Amino acid sequence: MFISKLADADGEATETQVWLDFARDCNYLLPIHDAELIKGYEEIGKMLGTMMSMPEKFAPYNKKSEHI
Repeated sequence: MFISKLADADGEATETQVWLDFARDCNYLLPIHDAELIKGYEEIGKMLGTMMSMPEKFAPYNKKSEHI
């Protein structure tokens, strides 16, 4: 479930990048601001990718929550 939520978050971040580029192309967002925001979202994507590749490091298995 944790990895699924991380994948959802990654998809949302990617979609936001598309909308930022759309806003730039329509002159609603200056290219410099678009570049800054895209850089941040790329960093978020890297962090989410790392978390998906090592989920046990970020959401350790808990026997008590096994039956929830």
